Amino acid sequence: MSSKLYCRHHFLKHILSLRKPKLSIKHNQILGCIVDNDNYDIKSERHRSNEREKGLSSLVRPIPVKLANNADDINVGAELTGGIKKDELLKLLNQFARRPIVLKLAAENGLDTTLFHKAFISFRLFCADSEQLPVDLHIVLSDILQNAGHVDDIFPYFLRHAKQTFPHLDCMEDLQNISDLRLPANWYPEARSTPRKIIIHAGPTNSGKTYHALERFLSSKSGVYCGPLKLLATEVFHKSNKLGTPCDLVTGEERRMVNGDDNPTDHVACTVEMVNVTKPFEVAVIDEIQMIKDPQRGWAWTRALLGLCAQEVHLCGEGSAINMVSDLMTSIGDEVQVRKYKRLTKLTYLDYAVESFENVKAGDCIVCFSKNDIYHISRQLELLGKEVAVIYGGLPPGTKLAQAQKFNDPNDPCKIMVATDAIGMGLNLSIKRIIFYAMMKPTLNEKGEREMDVISTSQALQIGGRAGRYGTEYENGEVTTFRSEDLQILKDVTSRLIEPIEQAGLHPTADQIELFAYHLPKATLSNLIDIFVTLCRLDNDNYFMCDMEDFKFLADMIQHVPLNLRVRYTFCCAPIPKKQPYVCTMFLKFARQFSRNEPLTLDWLCLQIGWPFAPPGVLADLVHLEGVFDILDLYLWLSYRFPEMFPDVTHIRDMQTELDQVIQQGVRQLTTLLKSRESTMSTGTQDIEDDFEIKVKKSKRKHKLKLDSLVNELTKIDSSDTNVNKQKYGGLTGKLIGDGLITTAMADKMHEEWSNKNKSDD
Repeated sequence: MSSKLYCRHHFLKHILSLRKPKLSIKHNQILGCIVDNDNYDIKSERHRSNEREKGLSSLVRPIPVKLANNADDINVGAELTGGIKKDELLKLLNQFARRPIVLKLAAENGLDTTLFHKAFISFRLFCADSEQLPVDLHIVLSDILQNAGHVDDIFPYFLRHAKQTFPHLDCMEDLQNISDLRLPANWYPEARSTPRKIIIHAGPTNSGKTYHALERFLSSKSGVYCGPLKLLATEVFHKSNKLGTPCDLVTGEERRMVNGDDNPTDHVACTVEMVNVTKPFEVAVIDEIQMIKDPQRGWAWTRALLGLCAQEVHLCGEGSAINMVSDLMTSIGDEVQVRKYKRLTKLTYLDYAVESFENVKAGDCIVCFSKNDIYHISRQLELLGKEVAVIYGGLPPGTKLAQAQKFNDPNDPCKIMVATDAIGMGLNLSIKRIIFYAMMKPTLNEKGEREMDVISTSQALQIGGRAGRYGTEYENGEVTTFRSEDLQILKDVTSRLIEPIEQAGLHPTADQIELFAYHLPKATLSNLIDIFVTLCRLDNDNYFMCDMEDFKFLADMIQHVPLNLRVRYTFCCAPIPKKQPYVCTMFLKFARQFSRNEPLTLDWLCLQIGWPFAPPGVLADLVHLEGVFDILDLYLWLSYRFPEMFPDVTHIRDMQTELDQVIQQGVRQLTTLLKSRESTMSTGTQDIEDDFEIKVKKSKRKHKLKLDSLVNELTKIDSSDTNVNKQKYGGLTGKLIGDGLITTAMADKMHEEWSNKNKSDD
């Protein structure tokens, strides 16, 4: 490089080196972003930074810059220096883009090859098609064309345009500070100011670890129980109150305050996502701590572990979490104790498989990993005159409990259970023998393709350990497989040591995404998440970023609905089964109704879901009603976030109770429902829900998730599955009529309109 160009290069660098404003100390403290720079690995961060910038280039979307085409404005630049010929201008700009020094300066200002190319195309279009260029740019271009300037003099004006096209260039330092997640323990000042004792209760299933932790919870002055499922939280809620320790229940969809809404008790049982990390407790219990490694929900356990403001924090779960949790807690100054437990009863892994449904006997639980297998196995056993109880993830909690009680009741003739891995936690079952119907579990990869993989050691031990339970009819348990070829796989899987957990999950908060949106106001929520994940800095030795695909799926679905960012973020956190097209359709309708500022009333919802509910006549009806139950759950979940927009909580809960009874009736008659399906039934048939998810993921890959097409597809699938109810009135209808809230004429009119709508859809 010549000395003249060298000086020009450094002069340009100087005029472009204006410092950007930094986030205030207050913002950093709120976000927990104050870091120890003295101990930061600069070399490794530089490598990660390069990787992030590569990914960032494919994520940021150019914002069109408006052309200067106001015919009423005087072209001051042309008045001062004369006009510019377009062909000469384009030649000059192309020469500018090929300059090595320009490419180097662009890279130093955050424009890699991809971004530079996009920004230059936008800049060239702006210069060529604008009727009046900005005066300063017009003069510079005119001087260069008249040999009174150098082509490199264009760069500051190009960079100004590039920052309009890619706003992140002007706030990269702020974005990196916001997405700095290296010290998540600093996000919880209340917990850091409280001397905490961490007690880890580690052991296999049926070892009494949770029992001992709950004993301390019940005897404490104040306590909180954090469980992975509503069923577990509800069980602790009932147990605590029964034993004389007043306890409230808090889940995403339900609040039960035993002393009244304005008088909370000192004890609360909650799902882990709902725990209050600012309220002080004497004792906290976090159940199933190994789920801190869960790709989707692990962040909730990390938040509870780091954030609970309790003198004693009892952790229950597998021994695989001991080392990671101990190191993490010691590093932030907490005292750690480890208590290991052995199984209370004997568990035997058999040397022979069941091989035939004739060999299934009382006390057996057949575990499979798809609904189709549930249906097939139930049908085969019923044909042999063996009554079965059925449990799978899509059933309402009340139905699961009813089926569990039916199976556990010594006076009930039903002595065989058919279940998915939903029994792995959350239900007390009197099982003699666990039978794995298969050792392979279907999963979906990132491309939306269905794959089969052997279940993990942790899953096999968790499920197998449900056989035999202390204090029940079957204290000593047995584990085997249905097929003989799976027997060796079971032995190999269960003989391995569970891999120790190395990282805990994290995810961006609403505050962090809101600050991102402030700097990138034109980006979609899904795009903000992608950029955040790409830029975020983690302590990779201890933490990982949880999978945000489900969140982004919902964000893309409602992107076209006008909602403010905080509301949009909250909607996308809703725990809905995205595999079910009908539920996704209703989620979209909820968002649209909300965006119009129209409350989602009981009447509105009844028209949407076809209430009252008739008992299912075919299997598709049962699946549909399970989806309706999830929709009512969604309503209740949103009602606690937006009470004014979801006002009819009491009636919706009554409706859900009624629906639970209808679903229970359908499950009891499952064999009858299966007969209509028998001709097309096979164990190899792909589940409808998985098929829907595959379609959606392929659509995202091929068409960047064109939302309107997805909505049309969802609506089409929904209308084909709609259940036309035959029942005249349900329990809730009669209640509303009896209370004088509606008349019989109004009820008849509502059902008539709904029936006409379904006929027109057909």
